Amino acid sequence: MGDNGFHAGFACFVGRPNAGKSTLTNAIMGQKIAITSNRPQTTRHVVRAILHRPASQLILVDTPGLHRPRTLLGERLNDLVRQTWSEVDVIGLCLPANEKPGPGDKFIANEIQSLRAKVVAVVTKIDLVSKDHLVRHLANVAELADFADVVPVSAKTGENLDALVDVLSGHLPESPQLYPDGMITEEPERVMMAELIREAALEGVRDELPHSIAVVIEDVEDEQSDGGPRKKIWAEIYVERSSQKGIIIGKRGERLKRVGTKARKGIAQLLDSRVYLDLHVRVAKDWQRDPKMLERLGF
Repeated sequence: MGDNGFHAGFACFVGRPNAGKSTLTNAIMGQKIAITSNRPQTTRHVVRAILHRPASQLILVDTPGLHRPRTLLGERLNDLVRQTWSEVDVIGLCLPANEKPGPGDKFIANEIQSLRAKVVAVVTKIDLVSKDHLVRHLANVAELADFADVVPVSAKTGENLDALVDVLSGHLPESPQLYPDGMITEEPERVMMAELIREAALEGVRDELPHSIAVVIEDVEDEQSDGGPRKKIWAEIYVERSSQKGIIIGKRGERLKRVGTKARKGIAQLLDSRVYLDLHVRVAKDWQRDPKMLERLGF
């Protein structure tokens, strides 16, 4: 395919942790591509979601939230964010409608102004505020920086999502398709499986635990069972202390069982296959600060 007025390129949602970036990516795609949680810094990988339209191909790059790092893992995630920023065509700065723009938002807005990418302010979670509040909030957001556009959206209700895609696509360069038709992500299956397990493990855990949880898929095999063919998956959930292992497993293993049930459903949908999931919890002391362990865990 030649150019012929076709536009293709990369867009990245940035913002403070928990600004709704992953939820927005999933809403635009109409399916789960990135895991979500109400815990800050849930996203740890750069996830590329590919949206095909008749006149454009928009590759949405979901990144971790920029934050003040306290560990080697935190430093590496911030490096990943900044590298991604430097490579995309358009950046959507996510600013929740129900929170005043703060110093963290101003810091990120200033950082991305010097990049080559066009910057669009994306005001998220507009379903949580009144119309009057939103009007005032949009005016405050417009004063933060010299944005190419300001777009209010709700990932929950779908309001203005098409308008946001139009705006982002309008800032992409003329280009042939970058990915084949039908491809919706380039994320490896094993990474997505591990992320679905981590999402299930994050549900309902204490504040200090989310950063301490990592997941590795050890092996995947095709097997025949009484119900027909299925995937057998062995996975390890890593935590940093023995006390955290007890929290993940729960009383008589009930919590780990719930994690396995939820994760298995998500993985079965991802693979379009029946799944047997074998989960174990391991302790890797202070893995977020251990370069060798970070490498083993994919960071």
